[in-house]
Amino acid sequence: MPLDTGNVRRLHLVADADTDDTPIAVHHPSIDEGADIGMALKAAREFRGLNTQDVADATRIRQSYIEALEDMRFDDLPSRPFTIGYVRAYAGLLGLDAEAAVARFKNDAPDNDAAELRAPVGVRRERDPRLALIFAGGLLVVGAILLWNVAQRAITKEEPPAQVAPAAASTQVQAHASNNQVALGAPLPAPVESTTPEPYKTPGLDDAAANGGSVDAAKAAAKARAEAEAKAGVVDPANQFVVGSQFKPKGQMLGASPAEASGVLIQARKAGALTVRRADGTIHMTRWLSTGDAYRAPNTPGLILDVVEPSLFDVYFNGRLTGRLTSNQTAVSKLVPAAPAPVAAPTAPKLQ
Repeated sequence: MPLDTGNVRRLHLVADADTDDTPIAVHHPSIDEGADIGMALKAAREFRGLNTQDVADATRIRQSYIEALEDMRFDDLPSRPFTIGYVRAYAGLLGLDAEAAVARFKNDAPDNDAAELRAPVGVRRERDPRLALIFAGGLLVVGAILLWNVAQRAITKEEPPAQVAPAAASTQVQAHASNNQVALGAPLPAPVESTTPEPYKTPGLDDAAANGGSVDAAKAAAKARAEAEAKAGVVDPANQFVVGSQFKPKGQMLGASPAEASGVLIQARKAGALTVRRADGTIHMTRWLSTGDAYRAPNTPGLILDVVEPSLFDVYFNGRLTGRLTSNQTAVSKLVPAAPAPVAAPTAPKLQ
């Protein structure tokens, strides 16, 4: 009865202790086994107890290529140079002579010069079918948007109103058609910007007329009115400032201290340069005053204020607005208002 050896690769049969210890020779498959190289490689693989997946993992060759090579199915294999490389790697893995395996492969499958080389299946570029679906979906969305816009325009589009010429104008054109004349409409009123301005009034003319045409009387009346408005704190319409208003600090304070001040204070309405000169012409101070900065003049005789634009500086005395600078060079002493004349005390009547 034969002994079931299973997957035992080398079997040593021992009859008894007196039997010869020489192992029975086992036949090793070679390149020349089988009808072709594919059968030889398959026999060598099976002798070593390997499957096609083991060979594919060891050689990095697809399992389908290993099976096609063993069955000699060349239509399922890549081009001939790749197949020769697979035979060499397969034979080397099984411990066979790689070059002899390649030589038998070339003998079993001679090269046909007319046959075209086929590209490897794994290198062929295959398009992802999802890309076509995405592209088609995008086209549908764009087309739907365009159709919606066209429909909206068609719905909301309004026909322009018919331009019908007035009956009177058409009648006038027909009446003058024979004379090659064109009728014009009524003239339009002048625009607001082209209206005639108010006539210019000479200052003091009304006062002179009220005082019988006397210029001196008109000047005296204007001066008296200005003094009355100054005492009442009326805004000067020409200079836009209130005479007698309280000084309000709006920037940095320059000049003398309150104890050494002369009472005259200059405040810049807008930024400008201020130079203070002594009586001999030397510069006592020169500064650029920003808007709101003020200069407190010291109690030094002969000081002169030198500015480029006098209207940029307001003049205060003892904290009250008295006016603005009127010239480029002004003596500080001239900015001090004259003291009012003392009122004479009434005399007692003489006794008879």
